[in-house]
Amino acid sequence: MLPPKTLSMLMPAVLMLFTSVALAADRNDGLHLQPISEHVYAIVGPFGNRSPENLGNNATFGFVVTDAGVVLIDSGGSAKGAAAIDALIDQVTDQPVRLVINTGGQDHRWLGNDYFKARGARIIASEAAVEDQRRRRDEQLRRLQNLVGADGLAGTEPVYADETFAEQMRITLGNKTFELRLVGPAHTPGETLVWLADERIVFSGDLIYIGRMLRVGSHSNSAHWIEAFKTLESLEPEVVVPGHGPATDLAEARADTLDYLVFLREAVGAFIASGGDITDIGTLDQSQFDYLQDAQSLNGRNAQQVFQEMEWE
Repeated sequence: MLPPKTLSMLMPAVLMLFTSVALAADRNDGLHLQPISEHVYAIVGPFGNRSPENLGNNATFGFVVTDAGVVLIDSGGSAKGAAAIDALIDQVTDQPVRLVINTGGQDHRWLGNDYFKARGARIIASEAAVEDQRRRRDEQLRRLQNLVGADGLAGTEPVYADETFAEQMRITLGNKTFELRLVGPAHTPGETLVWLADERIVFSGDLIYIGRMLRVGSHSNSAHWIEAFKTLESLEPEVVVPGHGPATDLAEARADTLDYLVFLREAVGAFIASGGDITDIGTLDQSQFDYLQDAQSLNGRNAQQVFQEMEWE
């Protein structure tokens, strides 16, 4: 294993090489492996909506191979989606998944829990994430039924974490230590960072979107989302594994997530101050972010949601 300082110096170049290789290795379900370091991997799902093809896995997941088993960050959007993730892990190691960490309450963060629990894994999540999962469970299952279909959703049983924490938790499995930090509300109330301090790698869950426009929903908090990003930023990670898109560096995370959130709140705030009505919020010029996937379908809804938030702040 390389010394931490040497690994840190090599990380950007290695990440670019691994990314270029991994992106050529797409599967039928859209998942591909992106190696980050010798023992750390991202599993990058496709952009776009949930579908029968992606089994609800339209997101990025990750795993860490320790000498006592695998730690999986987020379990997938269905039982079959979890099996697809497990199949990719099997390409890397014979070690079983011993621990699953849910980074939030979105369906693809937790609806594969039952698959891994049945195979002996512990499930850990923040109290806020579990509360969000319970509150939106039925809504998420109905949506998946429509988008993924009955066959794609077959075998999916909602299972919540065995172990929860309020603000922070430190876990050691084998030779690896993980720091879990609740930073939500952001995209969802229970957004959690998984920080590998020795390797300076952070798994952000849905706090960070790369290459795709983030979504501000009725369960989101755009103001605190910015504060949550600053918490991640303070860690000074070498690599950010986002909730959507490939692993990257902090600069790209700022550009695709923080800069958009700051712009959106400033633009909507100015629109409100000028007497603008919510019925006209769709005219807000967001063209500087047109490079992000799904910008045309999401920017109007995001502006409307932030308008509703800011009316009550």
